[in-house]
Amino acid sequence: MVLVYNARLSTHDVDAIVINQEKAPEVRRYAKVVAEEMGWPEDWLNDGVKGFMVGISFGNVIYSAPGVTVRTPEVAQLLAMKLSAWRDDVDIEDSSCLLQALMKSKAFNVEAVWSKIEPYITPEQKLKARYALLDLWETVYGDY
Repeated sequence: MVLVYNARLSTHDVDAIVINQEKAPEVRRYAKVVAEEMGWPEDWLNDGVKGFMVGISFGNVIYSAPGVTVRTPEVAQLLAMKLSAWRDDVDIEDSSCLLQALMKSKAFNVEAVWSKIEPYITPEQKLKARYALLDLWETVYGDY
């Protein structure tokens, strides 16, 4: 959200998922080295987001170097994850930004948006995410 959408000035961690799970221990070791060198907390690279992942979408590449490619999820998946979490003002502000980005893709009503994000929502979070979307839609666009 900080790097791609300029949604806010800073973040306390970087949410990430290592696609190739065989490489996950290596990534954790490198993240620990980075934390030590930069004086950051050891948990700066946060894989807790995997609890909100259904499938994997491949959005834009935001960083690439030999051996590593960093991508964002598609906007619809990122919005689904934010609506599923819906914990605090940061999630609400991020969701608003993502909803507006998704609307650029011609999803003009709340049901069209729901159809784009629903496949990325975990079954146990569907009701929460649905209500969060309706609340967000009303705040951003008025009645649905």
